[in-house]
Amino acid sequence: MTRILRPRSVSLVAAAVAMAIGAQAGAETVLGEITVTARKRAESLLDVPFAVSARSEEALRNAGATNIEDVSRNVAGFTVQNLGPGQSQVALRGISAGKTDRDLPGVKEQVGVYLDESVLSLSLFTPDLELYDLNRVEVLRGPQGTLFGSGSLSGTVRYISNQPDTSGTYGDVELTASMIDTGGNGGNLRGMVNVGLTDTAALRLVGYYSELPGFIDAVQPGGTIRSDVNSGTRYGFRAALRLAPTDHLVITPRVVYQDVDVDGYNRTDVWNMLANPYTTTEPAITLGDRQQYTQLTEKFQDEFMLADLTIEATFGAHTLTSISSYTDRDILVLRDATQLTGSVTYSPLGGSGAQVRLSSPLYDRTKVEMFTQELRLASDYDGRFQWLAGAFYSDINRHYGQQLPTPGYDTLVDLLLCDGAPPNCLPSTDLGAPVNDMPFYSDIPYDFKQMALFAEINVDLSERFSATLGGRYYDFEEDRNLVFGGLFSDPSIGPGSAKSDGFLPRVLLSFDVSDNVQLNAQASRGFRLGGINDPLNLTLCTDEDEETFGGRDSFEDEKLWNYELGAKIGFAGGRAQINVAAYHAEIDNLQVPVVAGSCSSRIVFNVPSSHATGLEVELTAQPTDNFDFGLSATWVSSKLDSTITSTDSNGVTTVVAAIEDGNRMPSVPKIQVAANATYQWPVSDAFNAYVTASWQHVGDRYTQVADQAPGFGTFTVFGYGSPSISSFTFDPLLPSYDIANLRVGVRNDVWEAAVFVNNLTDESARLGLDQERGRRARVGYLTNQPRTIGISYRRSFGR
Repeated sequence: MTRILRPRSVSLVAAAVAMAIGAQAGAETVLGEITVTARKRAESLLDVPFAVSARSEEALRNAGATNIEDVSRNVAGFTVQNLGPGQSQVALRGISAGKTDRDLPGVKEQVGVYLDESVLSLSLFTPDLELYDLNRVEVLRGPQGTLFGSGSLSGTVRYISNQPDTSGTYGDVELTASMIDTGGNGGNLRGMVNVGLTDTAALRLVGYYSELPGFIDAVQPGGTIRSDVNSGTRYGFRAALRLAPTDHLVITPRVVYQDVDVDGYNRTDVWNMLANPYTTTEPAITLGDRQQYTQLTEKFQDEFMLADLTIEATFGAHTLTSISSYTDRDILVLRDATQLTGSVTYSPLGGSGAQVRLSSPLYDRTKVEMFTQELRLASDYDGRFQWLAGAFYSDINRHYGQQLPTPGYDTLVDLLLCDGAPPNCLPSTDLGAPVNDMPFYSDIPYDFKQMALFAEINVDLSERFSATLGGRYYDFEEDRNLVFGGLFSDPSIGPGSAKSDGFLPRVLLSFDVSDNVQLNAQASRGFRLGGINDPLNLTLCTDEDEETFGGRDSFEDEKLWNYELGAKIGFAGGRAQINVAAYHAEIDNLQVPVVAGSCSSRIVFNVPSSHATGLEVELTAQPTDNFDFGLSATWVSSKLDSTITSTDSNGVTTVVAAIEDGNRMPSVPKIQVAANATYQWPVSDAFNAYVTASWQHVGDRYTQVADQAPGFGTFTVFGYGSPSISSFTFDPLLPSYDIANLRVGVRNDVWEAAVFVNNLTDESARLGLDQERGRRARVGYLTNQPRTIGISYRRSFGR
């Protein structure tokens, strides 16, 4: 929650005390002061001269927030596209290129996500970490490239954890059980223990285990239904040790581990060439809401480990900070690609009947090892002049690959294409003989290195006016070695590379009209690194698509200039605070993922010019001692300002993938509104009761730019099964939706018990479009969790 303004100066001692109180209390006093580290130094939230939101763990728990998507429902301008477990894509301020599929490993993130000082974000796969025992979540809106670098093009999200505390031994535990309407049952057990080992050493342990309830039913061949296929488990721990051998040195090593194992995906199918009500020579199947068709069991597995070491040393009036981190992550995405492979078997190979239904799982694996090192020196004194300077280095090894094992496919290909000739009648390639029964495979190791130098100075030009000037120089290089093979691909092998360097400036101005009113302005530069495109699957491409999408081996850095005006106003005698920001961003070379027509490939196009213009409002108020509420609203107009066309052999010019001047940027709504309110009252001298309600409205939006093409929602169906229709129509525009949560409980200083209902009205929202083979194989929508009813019990000890 935002807080009333205070006089500007915040000493580091006062900030440290505020953080310690927050860490021990685990809760925030309404309209009290919040200390944040958005500029990599401790300061009051209201002293930060740009748009920052901070939500405490208690505020998120009362709102029913358990993951990054839930967090976004409480912050202006913050949207998350849910692409399945562990596959969230984050956007801020309407700046988004749309859904990035898992087979675009060279694409980087637009929003940086951090756990304290360590990087978490990884393109598509932003990990969904447990929010338990967090001090707060900070959302920094607008480019943060100066201090946080690439991936913070439109903003940064930071999970700030509670630190080990030397004051004593204490902890808490929480047990939750839940039940989904028309779905499964779930629950979680979470706990924290803080051990004050000595006056200079402390250990803090957090552990959790969650049963994730499913709510999607899968129809199988023959009409069998597997219920709640997207159920799973999540468990993990955080362990941090604080060592302070002297008054001027603090060493904090930490290990974070999480394992996610889910048996399916939150997808509702509306069209599947193998299962639809229109077939006449195959069994007709009608799929209902929250149903999908699969022949195979799908799976998502994500094993994540982060080890970091933070060292803070003070030298007189300066603080030296070193952050070293190592990440090891293994991800498996197993999808049922039977309809995708079957669509190729049917056309162009000419298969029919059972030949089209050969089971075909797609194994999509990502292994990442990442090392980062940041070293910075900052001023540590009261005064009109403050400064910070540092260096950053990262080395990322990312090994990505796909395999499409399809037993019996070699024999089938011999029959269809080789008139029953002996196996492997197709000509060999530089890769040698094809892998048996593997129509597609890839092996793509990446090596990515980046270094940067950054600095920022802040000067109080007068008692009420201050200025901040910052800059970052970056240099990166990416190398990739590519192996593609199989009938569906263009067999190829060879290296590729991309590199870039540049400078990112930022200027911030702040003026305190009074102790309760601050005005601020900024101009800042943000960027997202470019990369290397994969080759097209030429064996599947038409000549026209090969001409349109071919020859795009790489894509350039995405950059923007952001211009912003803001105000932070306290009123009603300190019981209310309103923050307002208006911004305009000019974006160069927006990196737009594009489905390459018939090629069943995805590549990235650079759109020369785009823009995002918006207004954000956040209001927090406590009219009485027993009642408080908050409101946030965002309006944004984000559009393309360029058109990309292609001319075919007949001289006909068409717009490529709806990349056309005036079309909307995808994934983000024009309007987003969130509200929350809490009323509490004493039921005895020892207990308080409370009721908390929250509501979020998300406007309509598209999943990808191409979804806006005229006629995109209608396509010609394959003739498999002799369907009674020649075309199928769906709506690619994701409609607006509303989510409401309610929580009622009773608590005292030791324990809290509550009942809750999330998604009170059982809204079935369409979160993203999911398609295969240019929609003709399958069309589905990713959807949210239905109404969920639960109970929770939380108890503290040792405090």
